[in-house]
Amino acid sequence: MQESLAFTKLLNSLFAGPVDALLQVVGVHPAHPAAPIDNTFALELAVVLCFIAFFALVRVSLSVERPGTSQQVAEMLHELVGGQAESIIGHGYERFQAFVTCIFLFVLTCNLLGLIPGIEAPTMSPVVPLGLAVTVFIYYNFHGIRVHGPFGYLKEFAGPIWWISWLLFPIEIISHCARMMSLTIRLWANMFAGDLVTLVFFSLIPIILPSAFLGLHLAVSVIQAMVFALLAAIYLGQAVVHEH
Repeated sequence: MQESLAFTKLLNSLFAGPVDALLQVVGVHPAHPAAPIDNTFALELAVVLCFIAFFALVRVSLSVERPGTSQQVAEMLHELVGGQAESIIGHGYERFQAFVTCIFLFVLTCNLLGLIPGIEAPTMSPVVPLGLAVTVFIYYNFHGIRVHGPFGYLKEFAGPIWWISWLLFPIEIISHCARMMSLTIRLWANMFAGDLVTLVFFSLIPIILPSAFLGLHLAVSVIQAMVFALLAAIYLGQAVVHEH
């Protein structure tokens, strides 16, 4: 069992009982009832709480004349993600910008945590990329149904030619379901491989050479977060393309 972080121990000391009870309700039996919360969940929770605190700070310190550092960072992120979302999703992208921004920031931060000695990036656990992939899948399909209606959205799966719709429909269904697997494996495999290479070289040559691999890990972390967010935006754009 991996050594628990201090924050993980704190969460287990406070919430082990309620978490065990909740898991029992859904039929899950934790291997360690005294510590059902692992480092992966604790780090995810810490990331979420930090971003809530950051954006709450931005909200209460908004200023047109004298924007603070937190506001400038938030505006930079807004413009960065907003520009990409507008080019991919098109008209009405503002409705989805917050979702894409949250996906990007969450994945990026979880990836970068792996740069801290003694901490394993949450995205190295396959359940985290899978949860994100399922969230994206549900989100874009929900908005596809909202825009087109249930039957109109399903009609999109049949293609423009009616006489081959019987073939295209199951192919499209399988293709959409495969997106979850693709998103999961792409993020998990890249982060797992990056962390593994870094750990191997740190164990062999612990001073100079591993620094290059830390830079590589940083680059992979940023690229994978961007790819995940861009794919989420692409799927959203395809789902709501006929809105206007």
